[in-house]
Amino acid sequence: MTDTRTELSLQLDERHTADFEMIANGGFAPLEGFQGSEDWESVCERMRTAAGDYWPIPITLATDLDATAGDVVSLTSDEGKPLGRLTVEEVFERDARREAELVYGTSDSEHPGVAAIYEEGDRCLAGSVEAESLPDHEDAFMRRYLTPAESRKAFEERGWKRVVAFQTRNPIHRAHEYLTKAALETTDGLFIHPLIGKTKAGDIPADVRMRCYEVLMENYYPQDRVILGVFPSKMHYAGPREAILHAIARRNYGCTHFIVGRDHAGVGDYYGTYDAQKIFDEVDLDELGIQPLFFEHSFWCNACEGMASGKTCPHENDQHVFLSGTKVREMLGRGEKPPHEFSRDEVAEILIDAYKEDDNS
Repeated sequence: MTDTRTELSLQLDERHTADFEMIANGGFAPLEGFQGSEDWESVCERMRTAAGDYWPIPITLATDLDATAGDVVSLTSDEGKPLGRLTVEEVFERDARREAELVYGTSDSEHPGVAAIYEEGDRCLAGSVEAESLPDHEDAFMRRYLTPAESRKAFEERGWKRVVAFQTRNPIHRAHEYLTKAALETTDGLFIHPLIGKTKAGDIPADVRMRCYEVLMENYYPQDRVILGVFPSKMHYAGPREAILHAIARRNYGCTHFIVGRDHAGVGDYYGTYDAQKIFDEVDLDELGIQPLFFEHSFWCNACEGMASGKTCPHENDQHVFLSGTKVREMLGRGEKPPHEFSRDEVAEILIDAYKEDDNS
């Protein structure tokens, strides 16, 4: 009998392109495709897949493409590059508002992650993906691109048994440098793994952040103890649940430890200051397969004459150098360097130049 099905194709948006890449490169293992209704329900309700694996945020493909179970859909990236195909196993309707409340802790459409799933809609295609290629990235990122298999091999070649990962979507300032080096004191190697996928408006562009990371590595980190990679995932801004997701992904990349700061993957005032750390009390760390390292907010203390935190510094706030992201952006926009105690001069120069270029474009 002749197969009369129409050949289907779908151009993924930027967020779904990032999800495809993380599934295809092994960063989202054990996922082998976009999740279906049973997984969606289980992940939302109990942070586990239907098969029982820890998984905190649904990875679904919302689309209005007219497809049915059994169809094979050719997928292209948001930039039009052929990526592979999806074998549709299920078409289902999710409840985006319920997902927002359970996963993000709010149904407020002002939350960027919630706004994104509302915009995508409820109708989803689920099924396994077969990858023929990965999305393209700028040269600055590809120089540092490692798949999970490649990063595990790199750690093994260096003899690293205890590897700590640092997730960031911002330039590394003094506080980040302080906590990464503190973590490095008790591990064999540091994997700086900045996110290069879709972020929210106002975040520092990824290529600018890469230059900041590289100048710090060249001047302030031991070359044989640190690797800079790139993490091609998108930001959900899901706070505590996203901290779990980022930990699972870094486990897949071969890391044994993962730094969790005071407001990991947070946005606005939607999450408590240390909620992203407290959520790890709800999981079995042996089963999770990676050890979180918790750090309090750190700062430069003039009285201590160095970096400190609430755990190590006895002095009042008027001795602490701390600037909000808004304050730093205002200073950079005026061509002013943030204080030396807040940011390395080399990093500040890169950011000032980037702001000038943005103003002149």
